[in-house]
Amino acid sequence: MDLQTFNQRILPVQGRLFRLAQMFLRNREEAEDAIQDVLLRLWTNRQQLETYQSIDALAVQMTKNLCLDRLKSHRNQKTEGGTDISEVHAKEQSPYALLESSDSSRLIHQLIGGLPEQHKLVLHLRDVEEYSFEEIEEVTGLTNANIRVILSRARQKLRESYLKASNYENEH
Repeated sequence: MDLQTFNQRILPVQGRLFRLAQMFLRNREEAEDAIQDVLLRLWTNRQQLETYQSIDALAVQMTKNLCLDRLKSHRNQKTEGGTDISEVHAKEQSPYALLESSDSSRLIHQLIGGLPEQHKLVLHLRDVEEYSFEEIEEVTGLTNANIRVILSRARQKLRESYLKASNYENEH
């Protein structure tokens, strides 16, 4: 695989890989470093890439594994980063609404972070990256039925935890 082919096949998925890394690592600089490592590994092994059915799935799997390795190596040094969803509409909201939105966003990120790694990965791939179930099968090695069950459980757990933390269930 030459540089032009590599750029055409690998670089378009770089944004997805970065978002995945940032979801796991919760730190922009760490995510950038992880993606650089993944891209370097892919470039180093570029001659073997044609043997894989899906290079995208391979890159996602490599990113996930590298991020999990990094988390294990310094689990006690977790840092949070990234852009809150509330920052996107900051100009359109009142200070109260902005604070509430920021708190909700922070809570959602915290609750997602508390999910088991497999649930977190499937939820991210499906709901954030909008992968099809078939693409998630390729990345994770899970069956379609397992993916649907994991996704359902992850969403249910998030919903229950969010309602409990927000005290909405007592008000309704």
